[in-house]
Amino acid sequence: MGAVVVGVLVTAGLLSSRPTASSEVREAPPFTLPTSDGSEVSLADYRGEPVVLYFNEGAGCDSCLQQMAEIEKDPDFVEAGITVLPIVMNTADQINADRERLGVESPFLLDDGTVSEAYGTLGTGMHEGLPGHGFVLVDAEGQQVWQGDYPSMWLAPDDLLSEVRRHL
Repeated sequence: MGAVVVGVLVTAGLLSSRPTASSEVREAPPFTLPTSDGSEVSLADYRGEPVVLYFNEGAGCDSCLQQMAEIEKDPDFVEAGITVLPIVMNTADQINADRERLGVESPFLLDDGTVSEAYGTLGTGMHEGLPGHGFVLVDAEGQQVWQGDYPSMWLAPDDLLSEVRRHL
């Protein structure tokens, strides 16, 4: 009996950590957010080029920041003209401490939850009120053309780039 319960729990855990994806096309919700370096970024700034929004748990989630560090190291994103914008629900001080510690160069966009909610990323990870570990592709025309959520807290950068290229 105990083995059956363990089997059910393991199966439920594996199913809940599987990635989910959607290729539903819709107008990407517009936004302007402050960044961890004190500047401001609008989605409209990227009109005419594709952009990947990387919603993640942020400060305290080393996997989330290591994901961004690995994306930064991959020259194929720059060569493909793909910008990745990490979005978190932290203060600049919170995320910058982890960025420094883990060697992440990109400034993070600081969301109060409004943008994460508009993109449907809240509660897709381990914490109900935070975005999970997901990516949203906005094409050059401002259309959201793909969204992938990765509860396992990792997507290899080359796999991310393959998904992006497949949906452009």
